[in-house]
Amino acid sequence: MIVSELIIISLASAVTAALAVLWLIASQTRDTRNWPDIAREPVFLFDGAELLEANVAAQKMLPDREEPLEWSELAAMLSRRFAAFPSDQQHVQASSPLILEAKDRQDRSEAHLEWLDGIYRVHIRNQHAKLKGNTSDLTALTQMRHELTTLRTATQGTPYPAWQIDDEGKVSWYNPAYAKLYKTVFDSTPDPDKRLFQTSLEDRPTGSKVRASITVPGREKFYWYDVSITRTDHHRTFYAVDVDAVVNAEIAQRNFVQTLAKTFAQLSIGLAIFDRNRQLALFNPALIDLTALPADFLSARPNLLSFFDRLRDARMMPEPKNYGSWRDQIAELVAAASDGRYSETWTLPSGSTYRVTGRPHPDGAIAFLIEDITAEITLTRRFRSELELSQSILDRLDDAIVVFSSTGVVTLTNQAYRDMWGVDPDSSFADISIVDATRHWQSACAPTPVLGDLRDYILGCENRSDWTASMELKSGDAILCQVHPVQSGATMVVFKRPIGSVLPELERITLEHSAT
Repeated sequence: MIVSELIIISLASAVTAALAVLWLIASQTRDTRNWPDIAREPVFLFDGAELLEANVAAQKMLPDREEPLEWSELAAMLSRRFAAFPSDQQHVQASSPLILEAKDRQDRSEAHLEWLDGIYRVHIRNQHAKLKGNTSDLTALTQMRHELTTLRTATQGTPYPAWQIDDEGKVSWYNPAYAKLYKTVFDSTPDPDKRLFQTSLEDRPTGSKVRASITVPGREKFYWYDVSITRTDHHRTFYAVDVDAVVNAEIAQRNFVQTLAKTFAQLSIGLAIFDRNRQLALFNPALIDLTALPADFLSARPNLLSFFDRLRDARMMPEPKNYGSWRDQIAELVAAASDGRYSETWTLPSGSTYRVTGRPHPDGAIAFLIEDITAEITLTRRFRSELELSQSILDRLDDAIVVFSSTGVVTLTNQAYRDMWGVDPDSSFADISIVDATRHWQSACAPTPVLGDLRDYILGCENRSDWTASMELKSGDAILCQVHPVQSGATMVVFKRPIGSVLPELERITLEHSAT
């Protein structure tokens, strides 16, 4: 009985092995019609976890040893080439037939796994072999090869680094630009386990763009890139674009803005810059001091209308005559500032005076400058008042007075001068010089050398002392001319009509001048 059972078991094993060999031969015969290169494609047959049979191509892949190959060893060997190669045969049994693609896109192979009554078949197929012997397939192969050449040229020739990382976190592919950048940073060829970018890119979602930097060891040098991430089967592909120029420009702009902010903070003129959306983008501390607007209100970036509304409520701008047209007035103000035409003087209810100027800025922005000119206006008004007082005093004098500047231009006259000579220099558009004045005087006087001496005196710089001379009008009246040097090189000339006791003195002066 025992012998019979042993015979039956032996026959069953032999039959199983024979069936496996027949399945191997049959499958090769079956596939040979469609796959002419089947003899060169590895095929493995497993009876459970042990290798039962392998063709010549498969045996070339096996290590040279006497122990039969285990399924776990084949899984460890092929998992480096094919994604998700199962280490558990139950997965093959549950999913038979199972087709796995190669991790490397340039590897056109597939692993076909089948299960039949305890026998596992692993066939490494070359997809190019499918296309042999068929004209349309050969055309498709040519097109595929052309497309592959185009893609390789594009990826190999691009100046932007590109690389792939597999599910195990290793760099499985990279282009020459990546290798060149890696060489620049680390002075070596790319290491699959060493990251080029310090920023973690693997955890970022697909389709995102990350700005990442590279630090050169031993140097304070940064390379900045915008890295785009895409996801394919079992790979993440990264594309990096050099943005060093953009980052450096942003840093320079930031530093420039900080410098401007520090400069603006020291200005006594209030500055308010509104962007193209008419929101407050920048202001300085002087604006708070001049307008008494709260810092939190300005920091909240109010729009332009709210800013001027708040100024009106705080009585920090002239009270509008018509509140109904207030917004129209603001619109006109903004339009004038956009053209650089807005410049007004605000007299506030508090008695202060502000000069407000609007200037256009690039990209549609507008800047308003608010300057306190109260002291300047007060001084100007006082100076003007003093001038008017001095002029009124001079006009009350009976003597004709005219003042010439150091360059010989008439700067001041009184009413008596205007009446005597019948000329008003203030009404003339052009400056009246000493030459013009003496020519006019000569037309009303008898010939005299006094006018030439007077002209030389006013235009000269030496021997500037008081002197007096007499002249005779064509009407026969005699006049007394007194010349006095005043400050800043100016000269005052006084014309007097001789009356009473002045006549003997006038005659004496005339005799002395003639003798000279």
